[in-house]
Amino acid sequence: MIDLKRNAELHQAIELMYFAYRAFTKEPDKLLAKRGLNRVHHRILYFVARNPGITVNELLITLDVSKQALNQPMRQLLEMELIKSAKAPYDGRVRLLSLSDKGLRLEKRLSDTQIKMLSKVFNQTDEAAEKSWIQIMRLLSTD
Repeated sequence: MIDLKRNAELHQAIELMYFAYRAFTKEPDKLLAKRGLNRVHHRILYFVARNPGITVNELLITLDVSKQALNQPMRQLLEMELIKSAKAPYDGRVRLLSLSDKGLRLEKRLSDTQIKMLSKVFNQTDEAAEKSWIQIMRLLSTD
């Protein structure tokens, strides 16, 4: 038998997640749009910033996208000189990615909007709520 109350609660959770994600990405989306960029570019910038020297293959795995899906946004970021690509000293076929100074500044502006939002929200809860949220996000991200 279907538990209608539980079903309604889960639908509410879906809606809250959608609205929260929309709010979470609103300001970064505006900053990106001014440069003709979008969320894919943001994800690339974010993970390259956190992992300087990441290889293209490692980035593909992290983002869980195909080479074809990464090709155009990566090319745009390279052309805009937001990302740098260098040959790995151990294998010239391997490309190591890092952010340029310009890329670092943009990524910081994008992340700072989200850090401020999370900080504000976490400051309105207790430590247990924050830990629970992190646990839930971790569980959701491991499908």
